[in-house]
Amino acid sequence: MTYILRRVGVAIGLIWLVATLIFLVLRMIPGDPAELLLSAGGVAPDPAQVRELRERLGLEAPLLAQYAAFMGQLLRFDLGNSLTDDYPVLDEITRRLPRTLELILTASVLAIALGLPLGVMAALRRGTPADRLLSAFASFNQSVPVFVLGTLLILLFAQTLRWVPAGGYVALAQDPMRHLVNLLMPAVTIAVGLSTIIFRMTRASVLETLDREWVRTARAKGLPRDQVIRRHVVRNALGPVVTVIGLQMGNLLGGTVLVEYVFNWPGLSGYLVRAVEQRNYPEVQGIVLVICTLFVLLNLVVDLLYAVLDPRVRHG
Repeated sequence: MTYILRRVGVAIGLIWLVATLIFLVLRMIPGDPAELLLSAGGVAPDPAQVRELRERLGLEAPLLAQYAAFMGQLLRFDLGNSLTDDYPVLDEITRRLPRTLELILTASVLAIALGLPLGVMAALRRGTPADRLLSAFASFNQSVPVFVLGTLLILLFAQTLRWVPAGGYVALAQDPMRHLVNLLMPAVTIAVGLSTIIFRMTRASVLETLDREWVRTARAKGLPRDQVIRRHVVRNALGPVVTVIGLQMGNLLGGTVLVEYVFNWPGLSGYLVRAVEQRNYPEVQGIVLVICTLFVLLNLVVDLLYAVLDPRVRHG
């Protein structure tokens, strides 16, 4: 319980630190933030508009008062309104975030189902043609950018074979089958690269665990090979693999931009790109804060899972 409370406390502290850094970054930008937001094509904005935006963003108040107001808004789960259409940022994030999370979770399940067993198999057959073939295939997959792989999948399955649509989004409640079909190709595009990372980490971790003393002891006792692999090798090798999976899923929160763009998937990453292009400060601030918070929470879950897999962590 002490370990859990300590990790939760660290996570809360990190979220507060991220929010504070986001607040300070705007104030560290050279020049007037309101003027930067309103500048377009190098043309100086109207001073009246600059004053109006400064008042709207609360930039006229003292720094401590701005910080207190900012943190108060966050405690009320208020991320402000968009500068372009005055729509609540939190509502738009709430609408788009499940789509990105669905894409990431689906890709992660596919990647784990592919990379984990293949990594174990390659490690148990170290040095054999199967191991070399799998390692070479993993190296090839890792060298292919996601936008190239996504384009190739569209050309093959959408344009040539016409099995699936080239992209787009349909709500699950509206048409479940079409929703899953549209989800398949972008999820596979992400899963290919992620499965390579999981494969490599699993193979290396299993190889390291195979040389441990407790594995040799279990073999010396005459335990069945399958039992040794399942109970003494794979379980002890999963800790680093779980950590890598968690970190990669966190990276995907803001790293699905190209995939969402190629397949016209209306998720959070595309929303962030649009907000940056429009210099929509409240949107950028809210999206970055949500992504960082989810990343911290995901790492908290990984730490807790790692403690379950390796009880020594809880007493370290």
